[in-house]
Amino acid sequence: MIDKTTPPRQGWLSRFAPGVRKIVGRRDTPDNLWVKDPASGEMLYRPDLETALWVTPSGRHMRIGAEARLRYTFDDGAWEKIDTPDVPEDPLKFSDGKPYRERLNAARKKSGAKDAMAIGYGEIDGTPAVVIVQDFTFMGGSLGMAAGEAFIAAAREAVKRGCPMVCFTAAGGARMQEGALSLMQMARTTLAIQELKAAQLPYAVVLTDPTTGGVTASYAMLGDVHLAEPGALIGFAGPRVIETTIREKLPPGFQRSEYLQEKGMVDRVVKRADLPKELGAILSMLMGGRRRAA
Repeated sequence: MIDKTTPPRQGWLSRFAPGVRKIVGRRDTPDNLWVKDPASGEMLYRPDLETALWVTPSGRHMRIGAEARLRYTFDDGAWEKIDTPDVPEDPLKFSDGKPYRERLNAARKKSGAKDAMAIGYGEIDGTPAVVIVQDFTFMGGSLGMAAGEAFIAAAREAVKRGCPMVCFTAAGGARMQEGALSLMQMARTTLAIQELKAAQLPYAVVLTDPTTGGVTASYAMLGDVHLAEPGALIGFAGPRVIETTIREKLPPGFQRSEYLQEKGMVDRVVKRADLPKELGAILSMLMGGRRRAA
């Protein structure tokens, strides 16, 4: 029979002065201290992954934000930030079960950015350049009015400074909440590239994972040079959509960087750590000759 008058047994720590438990108690481990490799499933220590530029031991080039991309690209991680233009928000008063304004606010809170594009000016392996980065973490890097205006601003800044422009693409396509206004950015960004060509300034594109939809159908494929990170998904429609449409199995590696290089759509597949040197050499060569863009 259990004596209910006996106080419950407590651990040895309870015999010490109050408050000691809090000092030596278990510390919570940050949720993001370990990151899973999407390719191998291996758990990776986040600081080690950051040191490796977010490239896993299996060779998977993970998606990174705009600030990290600019830091990795410019010499000594130093660049001048160029502000992106303001645009009217939610001109269509769109709602897909949740108001577009709420989705924008949530994306801004999550990413800390105003929209999907970020612009910087600095030197890439000694060559001055304007770099615009598309951030997939902001609503899938979708192309809307803000992204279109940012691209145009970057192109005109490059013309103003007389330097080349580099675009890192990462997008799921046009932003549906802006309807036809988002599709108009395909034409507007194409005209901005023509301003670079008229000024005889190089325009280089680095295709990262993923680059799809209207972005692929416009400024992502209009560069003088097209580089791509290893394993990046690049295409217009996704593989599953294509397979469903044509009712055929696609070949291995279809729409990946290496496959597109083999087929001539990508000039070179370059590892992330080698991109600054590769870009610097290409831009320096093109600027040295002041070659008219094709």
